[in-house]
Amino acid sequence: MSPPAKQGGLDWRGLLRAGLHDLRLTPDQFWALTPAELAVMMGLEAAPVPMTRDRLASLSQRYPDNPAAVPADAGLGEDNADG
Repeated sequence: MSPPAKQGGLDWRGLLRAGLHDLRLTPDQFWALTPAELAVMMGLEAAPVPMTRDRLASLSQRYPDNPAAVPADAGLGEDNADG
């Protein structure tokens, strides 16, 4: 059994297992990858920031589906009934 990885260090054993076993890469293919390429292949790319209620209200007010039907003082974003 190998010693645990240092705090903040890379988990080389886990990365190698993911690359060689899970992704079925050859060693040459694995070592030729950049960290960004390996992260994408492993599905670790950063997730987009979810939209907030305030941001949705702001966008809805700026870009209404039917501009003529939305009064200027519609009060978008003030309904907090569900959260």
